[in-house]
This record gives sequence, C-alpha cells and structure tokens, in this order.
Amino acid sequence: MANRFWRIARRPEGNDFAAALELVEAPLAPLAEGEVRIRNSHLSMDAGTRLWLTSREDGYQPPLPLGIAMTGLVLGEVTESRAEGFAPGDLVRAFGQWGDWSTVDAVMSGALKLDPSVSDRRAWFGPLGMNGWTALWGVERTGAAKPGEKVLVSAAAGATGILAVQIARLLGCEAWGIAGGAAKCAYLADELGIAGAVDYKAGDVGAQLDKAGGFDVYFDNVGGPLLDAVLTRMNHYGRIAVCGLLADYSSGNRTAPKEFDQVLMRRLRVEGFFSPDFMHEGPVLTERLRAWHEAGDLVMPYDVTRGLENTLAAYAKLFTGGNIGKVIVELGT
Repeated sequence: MANRFWRIARRPEGNDFAAALELVEAPLAPLAEGEVRIRNSHLSMDAGTRLWLTSREDGYQPPLPLGIAMTGLVLGEVTESRAEGFAPGDLVRAFGQWGDWSTVDAVMSGALKLDPSVSDRRAWFGPLGMNGWTALWGVERTGAAKPGEKVLVSAAAGATGILAVQIARLLGCEAWGIAGGAAKCAYLADELGIAGAVDYKAGDVGAQLDKAGGFDVYFDNVGGPLLDAVLTRMNHYGRIAVCGLLADYSSGNRTAPKEFDQVLMRRLRVEGFFSPDFMHEGPVLTERLRAWHEAGDLVMPYDVTRGLENTLAAYAKLFTGGNIGKVIVELGT
C-alpha cells in the first residue's frame, strides 16, 4: 500500500512553501514494535511548525531534516497497531505526517486515544486540543490572570488567541484582542462579546491601545514591533506570557524589544511557555475545557480546506492572516 505525503525538499523562503515541500508517494513500511498506523482524517495547521522548517538549532526542538515527511498534529483512526493500549478503530491524535497515513511510535508521537462521543471531532484540535491547553495554561498559569484584571491577547482571531480571549472572560477578566482587519475585530467584539478589539491594520495601534487603558496580562502570540507598543501600556506588576513569535517565523528576524526597559520600570514579569511544559496536565485541562465547550461557553470557528493536495494553501493562511479560528485540512476517507 502506498502513502501520499508532503516531503521537505528544501528550507522555505518566506511563505513560499510550494518551492520547499513536495507531494510524493511511497510504499508504507511494515510496523515496528511500539508503532501504530493511523488513517488521517484531519491535519492541524499550526504556526509554530514553521520554525521546524528553518535551519535554526537554538529553537525549542531541532529542525526537521530535509528529505522526510512534514510533521504535525493529525487526527484519525488506528488501522494497525503494535503498541500496547492501541487497537484498530481507536480515534487518536498524534504528531504524525502530513499525508494520507501516519506511521508513528505511540510514545514518541504523544499518541492519545480520544473519546469518539464528542460530536465534532475537530474539537480535539481546537478547544479540547493543544490550542485549548495552551490558551488555558497561558492565561491562568503563566499570565496568572485574576478576576477583574484586564487581559490583552495578540493574534486573537487565530486558533489559540480566539480561545484565550474567551477563557480570560470565563475567568472573570476583561478581555481584549488584537487582530488584523475589520471582520476579525467584529467577530471578536460582536460574536464573542469581548470588551474590545484592536485592529493593527487600521493604523495607530498605540492610540487604539490607549483607549483600552493599561493591561495586567498580555498573552503574546506575535512578538515583533507589536510587543513594543504593548510594553509601554502595561500596568505595573503586569505579566507577559509569551506563547509565540509569529512576526519572526517567516521573516527571519528576531524579536528585540526597543522598549525592554519597561520590564524594569513597570516591574513586569515576562515568561515563555510551551506545551511540553504542561503535557502531563492534559487530562485535567481537557476536563475543564470540555465543560465550557459543551455548555456553549467556549467556541471555535473552523477554517477547513479539503484535500491533501491543498495543504500548503491552508498552511499559508496562518502567515497571511487569511483565517478566523482553527485552520484544518480535511482528508477524504
């Protein structure tokens, strides 16, 4: 049996993924001990994986080598298993391959059996997945948000940001978001009902931030010049939870805040966090998120692209602002 998958042929320049990744076909190898085979039904598009495609050795994990299949979160059914605890028919989420099939080591891939009774399995990528875990951990733990405080989230119309603003509100905070374009800001303010949204494409971001007043917590997905604008508008003893550096991923630049002195002047705490830090808390986080989700208090719009051959177009949306909510590739069965 053959597998179609996206192979990393070379390092991408900017957002030119088509020149770097190739759709190829190769036979499926027999399973080794401890492995499972997954028929992928959905692929998760996540901006953080852009760093894996660079040659940087100082990231949170080594770069993916050239010549292998592109890696990312996948969702699907187990068809074969040589791993304890997994059987054909199980619905699982794992770090697999951008392909029709994923062959993974159950332990090393973080394969997790999922409850098939969840009506929309896409939720296992969004509110009940790592985006949900990251949003909850970043607001409540790293950001240490307290009821009544003002929380600002960048990339607030993206998969993690859109959950973070809702969670901040659910925790009794005044939630604000930064997003690009009137449609995204209207969704945040009108559909989700957060306190307000800042449109970074509308000009004079500083003036827009000033209207909201000082912030106690900044959940940062972007970095870059936007961080400078927020640093000068933080309240004393505020916390900045650094979740991502979207401004850096395709540009090759490194975030270097010009307003770094505000960390001292305002006695700020700046802390980065990453999902492996709290993977062991997954079941507890999922239980809380599921209660909110099933009550209708935590929602996620999905941007769905169908067909493996269209994966790169879906991926590019993450870096061009072409989506609201979670970007997913849906595969045929």
